[in-house]
Amino acid sequence: MTTKKTTSPAYIGFGMLTPVYIMALDKLPSHNTGAIVHQVSEYIYDDAAIIACNLRQWNISTGMIGTAVGDDMLGHYVANTLEEMGVQGSVRFTKKYKTPLEVNVSDKTGARTYFWQRSPEILSTLDTADLSMLSGAKLMYVDWYDGDHIIRAMNEARRRNVPVFLNLEHGHADPQILEKYASRATICQAVTDAAQIGKKGAMLNVAKKLLKAGIKTAIITMASQGCLVVQDDEIVRVYAPKVKAVDGSGAGATFSSGYIYAYLKGWSLEESIRFAIAAASLKVTRSGLKMFPVKEIKALANTLRVERMVYRDNRFYEIDKLLSQAQQSPLVLESKKFAERLMSKKKSQQKRKIKKSLVG
Repeated sequence: MTTKKTTSPAYIGFGMLTPVYIMALDKLPSHNTGAIVHQVSEYIYDDAAIIACNLRQWNISTGMIGTAVGDDMLGHYVANTLEEMGVQGSVRFTKKYKTPLEVNVSDKTGARTYFWQRSPEILSTLDTADLSMLSGAKLMYVDWYDGDHIIRAMNEARRRNVPVFLNLEHGHADPQILEKYASRATICQAVTDAAQIGKKGAMLNVAKKLLKAGIKTAIITMASQGCLVVQDDEIVRVYAPKVKAVDGSGAGATFSSGYIYAYLKGWSLEESIRFAIAAASLKVTRSGLKMFPVKEIKALANTLRVERMVYRDNRFYEIDKLLSQAQQSPLVLESKKFAERLMSKKKSQQKRKIKKSLVG
């Protein structure tokens, strides 16, 4: 991929570069047997690169700072594909190793089984990547599973006042990882298995943990259960629609893409999460990573169920319950009684005036 820089990319992805084959089938076969594959798709992975390509489909300027790839057929496929998508940046080639490959197998439940190559030698090439493209960027994305190789880029982003979107997944379970990475991030996307099966307390606890670590916007994804996001004292929970899943590969990255798209457009927190959930939900309905049009995603987003809460005094409150409790406070009850007495008195006066006018 040659460097064709016209304007500074709004989005910068930092991380692993690898081609992927996505195979969609009905059900994973038993050991030592086979299965019919309905569709095979080719794309560029990991998540940072997926997001860069997804955003380009929605006309957002993007760039990619990635690992080196082998000077081979797969490596040049990666470079050519990014260039064709309009993703800015230079792909570095090396003869020291072959381009890593990832294979994803998705079944009709939306589950995926993946096989990937991620050697320390490959990841170490992030340490020498040119970070100058961060100048003028509006957001940088990193994944915690790229390890300490992301720290240099996160520090540089902070120096240039570029917000960092950190995909932490289950990394919050490790206090050292949380302290090391979250302290350098602005927006954090995390997950908890308990939340995915509907345990609201689990997602609230993770959100609180992220906020205490210094995260400004905490996003807790819950697969088919939707998502919860906390920013300052505002909390929005958006429920995912019921869809027929075909391919769950890249759903998390598509969610991130949707949120980042809305963030770069300056949308509200609720609009951003609605769009992200809708984008990910539509993505799983077909194999591959061709994005649905923004208009179609927004149409679905507007139909989603939303729950709002507030975060105050280190506690979460559902707004409806908070209003109900406020309505039962002594001050409010006394005000209601006073208002009722006042209205009753006014009605009596009006009746006397009407009666007097009739007699007159």
